[in-house]
Amino acid sequence: MDATASAARPEAPSAGAEATLVEKAHALLRQAILRGALLPGEKLKIDLLQKEYGISSSPLREALNRLTAENLVTAEGNRGFRVAPISLDDLHDLVGLRIVLEREAVEASITEGGDDWEARIVAAFYRLEREEKRIYEEQVPLNEEWSRRHRDFHMALLSGGRSKRLANMCASLFDQAERYRRLSASMRKRAHNKSGEHKRLMDAVLSRDPALAAERLREHVQNTAQNIANAMKAQQAEAEPAE
Repeated sequence: MDATASAARPEAPSAGAEATLVEKAHALLRQAILRGALLPGEKLKIDLLQKEYGISSSPLREALNRLTAENLVTAEGNRGFRVAPISLDDLHDLVGLRIVLEREAVEASITEGGDDWEARIVAAFYRLEREEKRIYEEQVPLNEEWSRRHRDFHMALLSGGRSKRLANMCASLFDQAERYRRLSASMRKRAHNKSGEHKRLMDAVLSRDPALAAERLREHVQNTAQNIANAMKAQQAEAEPAE
């Protein structure tokens, strides 16, 4: 083989480099879906995603397959991919499953969690409370930093149990619900201070009372879901043509 021709031919990415590109594509697409930059039901065209993110088609397809497994993307056979749609029925299904699994996770955490688990909860609440106070005082929209701290707090509550599979399932459902929460937040006129509700939840968990912790967790999830449902209904009413 001609040495010049061999040198000019681009090398295929190594397995490690390919895996890194898949992780990058997955993270970028996932974040775009969760924050609403890619809208529910939107067609995910590989050629446009290549231009947007500067990543080749192979890792993009692998990332989309992963997101399909996470129920954030739907596959349409040979017709490609779309951002998973949202609906009131799906919201109710999601909330019901969250309540069942998070109850199991918080009860296991209370039974099996130690001092390190309690410390994670307190630290996560402190960071979340500081961000919530700043947002409420400045009356600015909920931001990415708040979203990260909010997720960290909820996952800390459920992180004391030994079952990593259960914790991962709860995290996946939380992320699916995040799209709905952000829709509700985008329609809110004023920022809400939720630190009191989160503190009640933390106190119940740290009291090591499984029944109380599960009940407050259920109330918190259902109250948030009701606010989201109200926002979705209001949005649908605005979109309907006047008679």
